[in-house]
Amino acid sequence: MVVLTACSPNSGEDDLSRLNIGATAAPPTLDPTASDAAAIPQVLLYNVYETLVKLDSTGELIPLLAQRWQVSPDRLTYTFDLDPQATFASGAPLTAESVVWNIERMTNEDTTAVLAQQMSVVESATAVDEDTLTVTLKQPSNNWLFNMASSAGVVMEPDAAGDRAQTPAGSGPYTVSTFAPGQRVVLSKSEQYWGTPPRFDEVTFRYFADPNAMNSAMLSGQLDIISNLQAPQSIDQFEDPARFSIVRGTTNGEVVLSYNNESPALSDPRVRQAITLAIDRASLLRTVWNNEGMLIGSMVPPTDPWYEDLSERWPYDPDRARELLAEAGATDLVLRLRVPTLPYATASARTIAAQLAEVGIRVEVDELEFPARWLDVVLTQADYDMSIVSHVEPRDIVKFADPDYYFRYDNPEFQRLIAEADTADEATQIELMRQAAKLLADDAAANWLFLLPNLVIARAGITGISPNATSLSFDLTTLASARN
Repeated sequence: MVVLTACSPNSGEDDLSRLNIGATAAPPTLDPTASDAAAIPQVLLYNVYETLVKLDSTGELIPLLAQRWQVSPDRLTYTFDLDPQATFASGAPLTAESVVWNIERMTNEDTTAVLAQQMSVVESATAVDEDTLTVTLKQPSNNWLFNMASSAGVVMEPDAAGDRAQTPAGSGPYTVSTFAPGQRVVLSKSEQYWGTPPRFDEVTFRYFADPNAMNSAMLSGQLDIISNLQAPQSIDQFEDPARFSIVRGTTNGEVVLSYNNESPALSDPRVRQAITLAIDRASLLRTVWNNEGMLIGSMVPPTDPWYEDLSERWPYDPDRARELLAEAGATDLVLRLRVPTLPYATASARTIAAQLAEVGIRVEVDELEFPARWLDVVLTQADYDMSIVSHVEPRDIVKFADPDYYFRYDNPEFQRLIAEADTADEATQIELMRQAAKLLADDAAANWLFLLPNLVIARAGITGISPNATSLSFDLTTLASARN
């Protein structure tokens, strides 16, 4: 692999046409409809695959492939007017029929359970003419159009040759030129792009299991950007404004200590509450993540309209934790904490095991290779008692309404609130979602350890990085260099 970077000490002058980005989790496949791994849309969403609408840096929906859209008074029919200039990277036209094919594929074919659920509200999709389509829903939904800005809404070229897992065929400003699983994904500027051309000819995402190795690569000039700093204790290394800029903001990444609610011990809310009370989350945030980020108390980041601070719902109280465990008869409790090999998860696991030992719970920590092993064992099989992972999808509180999701949380009242919120008017939706978030917190359905910050390190002169990660995409379309 040839690496050309802008601040490499060995380069004679800046190469302004290439960008090297360091990241942690590598995509297991390049088909965003075949896996829920967040590393896939991080690279592909808005960069290789486009959607009818996209989320901007404030979390608002804005046009992308659709120039405009209208919603019928009964909120059941959406009419989209496509940009007539839109084409796929192959040069083939992107038409209303192309979008209809993708929507029908999402609703009829074997996609992930999460995407299938997001699209289950669709009754039909129809091409009115080459640049106009209508989508009719079975019932009003506040979530559907929002979901269409993510993996559920990607528009693939229907007639493209090749394996989507290896060779994506989209309409975005970049195409995939190299996919080396676990190592790198190389994107090349699409010469056929129908919109505003990107500023960089080539972008390489490089993957690092060791956050210190990624920091070293940044310091030595092998990287131009760290997509999200995974060793925040070392942030002082990047304080030189002549060399680096630090972009701070928030994410959707709730770091969740998940409970398997079907586990015999954890099906008792008193045990879940005891565990939640036994963990000093403020201390954990200082120790594990250098006090970067914020404490939250439910599955809602502050960028969501129904956010309220629930971080003190279960304050650190080990004495009360011991009382609840005694009431539940949970003596000599042994729990398996199966975590992915991600820095925040493994570090948090060590702290949590020590704190739970103080209240008499023995924790067996099992580190599972991420993404493949963790996705299989925990996410798919739910073979665990507790786990730790950051849920980075926008508005993912709805996953607690699916009893088959790996939380195995089955609460009819919560499911009712989520269902009613999806069909309600805006004011009612916000109120119902607040009730749902509070119910989760009261029930200790999980323990929300902290919200990951957005900590991006960039070579000085790179602009256009959004402070807040409102979508799953590391959006390259806004990036530029002061010298390109």
